[in-house]
Amino acid sequence: MSVHDTIGDALTMVRNGMMAKKSAVEVPFSGKIFNVMKILKDEGFVENVRKVEVKGRRFSRIKIVLKYDDSQKCAIDGIKRISKPGLRVYTTVETMPRVLNGLGIAIISTQKGMITDKKARAMQVGGEVVCYVW
Repeated sequence: MSVHDTIGDALTMVRNGMMAKKSAVEVPFSGKIFNVMKILKDEGFVENVRKVEVKGRRFSRIKIVLKYDDSQKCAIDGIKRISKPGLRVYTTVETMPRVLNGLGIAIISTQKGMITDKKARAMQVGGEVVCYVW
């Protein structure tokens, strides 16, 4: 049985789009991917995220507008997938990761939904560490 890491694929598409200086990238729609991208938008790493219906296609896509500053430097310096289908990584409130001493974020999948590490600490919940973004 083959296992596909859809979140990892979406993060790779965003990373490749940044390196190619693209203005926007499109990834296949998934509820989890959409929640991760909404967090990136709320934290100021991407400009806009929206669901796009493709005419004549059964599946929707997510359009992610990347954010650059005046010198064409992307707002995202790096994205790293942490929990993978072959090795799930979980954390408690006490062992919650800090990305670059708080300059980056860790996206955590909890029973309260997908949230950042800062919100998870405030809500006193742990969960699966999805990715790091800085």
